[in-house]
Amino acid sequence: MRSRVAAALAATLLWLLPLQAGAADQPQNQVPAANSETYKQLDLFGEVFERVRADYVEPVTDQQLIEAAINGMLSALDPHSSYMNPKSYGDMQVQVQGEFGGLGIEVTMENGLVKVVSPIDDTPAAKAGIKPGDLIVAIDGEPVAGMSLNDAVEKMRGPVNSDIKLVIRRGSTQPFTITLKRAIIKVASVKSQLIGNDIGYIRITSFNEQADSGVRAAMKSLKAKAGDKLAGIVLDLRNNPGGLLDQAIAVSNDFLDKGEIVSTRGRHPEDAQRFDAKAGGDLTKGLPMIVLINGGSASASEIVAGALQDHHRAVLLGTSSFGKGSVQTIIQLPGHGAIRLTTARYYTPSGRSIQAKGIEPDITVEPAKIEKIATGQTTHEADLKGALKNTDAGAANSPPAPAKPSDNDNAAPADSSNPSTFGSTDDYQLARAVDMLRGVTLFGSTKAAE
Repeated sequence: MRSRVAAALAATLLWLLPLQAGAADQPQNQVPAANSETYKQLDLFGEVFERVRADYVEPVTDQQLIEAAINGMLSALDPHSSYMNPKSYGDMQVQVQGEFGGLGIEVTMENGLVKVVSPIDDTPAAKAGIKPGDLIVAIDGEPVAGMSLNDAVEKMRGPVNSDIKLVIRRGSTQPFTITLKRAIIKVASVKSQLIGNDIGYIRITSFNEQADSGVRAAMKSLKAKAGDKLAGIVLDLRNNPGGLLDQAIAVSNDFLDKGEIVSTRGRHPEDAQRFDAKAGGDLTKGLPMIVLINGGSASASEIVAGALQDHHRAVLLGTSSFGKGSVQTIIQLPGHGAIRLTTARYYTPSGRSIQAKGIEPDITVEPAKIEKIATGQTTHEADLKGALKNTDAGAANSPPAPAKPSDNDNAAPADSSNPSTFGSTDDYQLARAVDMLRGVTLFGSTKAAE
């Protein structure tokens, strides 16, 4: 019986290998040929599968065991690879379209606990004060330890207006409980406003399918309001957990006229790709720019920030970004959901990888003191168990060091890294960015007068 189970599993798993490669648009000949050792390992898996199936203290279905095995295989690779059953895959497709149900947080897994990468603006999570780096240790009284990431996310979803209790651990403080009310999360991924009558402010909360069109609409609106008085742009990527690669490329092109935006390099040299800006793409026609980043700026946000920094198109202001420099490919398995598999690393135009390192701002400006005390230490990609190493020569593969004292040590207390204050008069980092842009404008006017 065991040998028959092992043979069936081997045949199924080996059949999936070329299917996955084809779905990822990789040549079939890149799939390693199975050898006798592969069959031995699959036979071992079959034996364990049959023993659990027959002798585990409670009945379990074959589907439960197989899905758990796939989840274990993928989650052991890195924090971002995972299996999605058909329901989870459907939920993910809805999410990238910009509307989904839940709490409004981007999460990952660390040491068996759910870690918050970033809350999404104007969602129950953001309004409740959940912050990047928070650990979710229990959901409705059930410990998270032992759950897969997908299981935890599934438990946090539920009927609209239903309550959920999360136990949060923040830094070295005692865990505390937050009660939230689930809601339909409609992500308006781009917001904008005119500050004064001369500075355009554009905030991108996530790189969903509406990001690029949202930026274009925002620039059109800002130009209509300011006319020829528009003196500079602040692009706010703080607490933006990332999203779609094509949207990151398109948004970068909205502020660049030429040059490389990002390149990706996978396991095989022939899979490398490079994405370049198109001529005439800069919607601002060269206006001075400042990009705001922090420890919640991840993945697609770092692609945009890195491209604008390397081309000296914008000054980066804030604190070090998260450091997620890997590309995940969604590979559909017909009838069985999909897998999210890390398939490449991405590199900024200068050839640097930000994986497990992050992007350092040109000017470090931290939130005000009261916020630093409240949030504790920021978590970065390098802190995650199993995170990919940075392959750049000399890379330290450690999270960025705490920032040195910056120009706001004597600032009035303000909860500026709370997403609810982003873009408001209490937003200290934005105020510094606006001051800088107006200084650049004043300097340019003075030089012109000379």
